[in-house]
Amino acid sequence: MNFGRLTRHLFMPQRNLRRAFDEAALAAIAKAITDTEKTHGGEIRIALEASLDPAELFRDVTPRQRALQAFAQLGVWDTELNNGVLIYVLWADHDVEIVADRGLNGRVSSQEWTEVCQRMEQLFRQGQAAEALISGIQATGALIARHFPEGDRNELPDRPVIL
Repeated sequence: MNFGRLTRHLFMPQRNLRRAFDEAALAAIAKAITDTEKTHGGEIRIALEASLDPAELFRDVTPRQRALQAFAQLGVWDTELNNGVLIYVLWADHDVEIVADRGLNGRVSSQEWTEVCQRMEQLFRQGQAAEALISGIQATGALIARHFPEGDRNELPDRPVIL
């Protein structure tokens, strides 16, 4: 177990996440999703989490593992064309994970997803939380549009969820 990580998570209050993503930021992010989804046939979902609970930390749950759990929990996999994408932010770890459904696997490389995550993490470090997510949404939309250019109905909520 990493005691530095444990301390970071235990002392990361939910209000820090709420301060970074206030109501105006959440509305701007939701609008970015709505606007971007008009340009492609995929679905983008945002999940924000301040920290993991102690049991998850003792089990050494990684941000990636937690993102996969959130992907299932939020039903991002449940789209008609299997083209949902979750952008997951674990605030205490300063980590961004992107989980794409099987309709995009093999079409978008892991390197392309990593580049989107790294750009978002860079903007987070610069204190630009909402801008980071909006940038990530637009980049994700561009990747989806290459393979699912036709718009479809909105199958998942556009408003970010705070876990």
